[in-house]
Amino acid sequence: MKKTDLPLQCDFSGKVAVVTGAGGVICSMLAEALSAAGAKVALLDLNEEKADAYAQEIVKDGGIAKGYGANVLDKASLKAAHERITKDLGPCDILINGAGGNSPKATSSQEYYEEKKSEADTTFFDLKQEGVEFVFNLNFIGTLLPTQEFATDMVEKKAGSILNISSMNAFAPLTKIPAYSAAKAGISNFTEWLAVHFSHTGIRVNAIAPGFLSTAQNAALLWNKDGTPTARTGKILAATPFGRFGEAKELIGPTFFLLDDKASSFVTGIVMPIDGGFNAYHGV
Repeated sequence: MKKTDLPLQCDFSGKVAVVTGAGGVICSMLAEALSAAGAKVALLDLNEEKADAYAQEIVKDGGIAKGYGANVLDKASLKAAHERITKDLGPCDILINGAGGNSPKATSSQEYYEEKKSEADTTFFDLKQEGVEFVFNLNFIGTLLPTQEFATDMVEKKAGSILNISSMNAFAPLTKIPAYSAAKAGISNFTEWLAVHFSHTGIRVNAIAPGFLSTAQNAALLWNKDGTPTARTGKILAATPFGRFGEAKELIGPTFFLLDDKASSFVTGIVMPIDGGFNAYHGV
């Protein structure tokens, strides 16, 4: 990605940006965009090979980046990564808490409860405790622990910006994915809490709430095996005034705005929808 490809010409030169979940498509793209705007980027992921592969692509384009293996649910793992990042790149100025996701074990096959018609049906009563706990931990604890670890650098500098990843689910719970919806609602609430808590330290905390993007993570909910859209896709697009799915690159502009200390110097504690109008539309 070249600087001329960026939707906003922000300057993050001299900043160290830490991005969790950077082995995924969206967060690796945000890491690439930050590098194009001058930041030194640490890409963190449970899969270090993936994170490092994306980092090497950034380096090939002339950026400064490195991949690190880290488990956002393990303090010791995050501390070890933090020490390496400080040595390699410097203390953290920007943190994107991008690690998150859902689990089939926390997903119902039904929008409305009814008796099971086959063993393949998953009702509310079939949701697995371990699946629900995994989703809550990955999304909420996976945001709390990296913030505890890397915000220490920002407190010391009395400056910094944290961006969390919420969701449309946080505004109104979507059917079939109760754990993910509740976890993302927690992220929105936690974003507001952190913004107030850090308000005297020079740290701003905000979140983006992406609308519906078609990614590998949600492909099974949106597309049939033959590539045709599911009934759920039809509902989503009918409720999205723009009438289409969003593209990952459309997250860059809002992300840059919220991270840039000049552009959003008086903005903290907000959750910004990036949704093609989905949150504003009420069906009539």
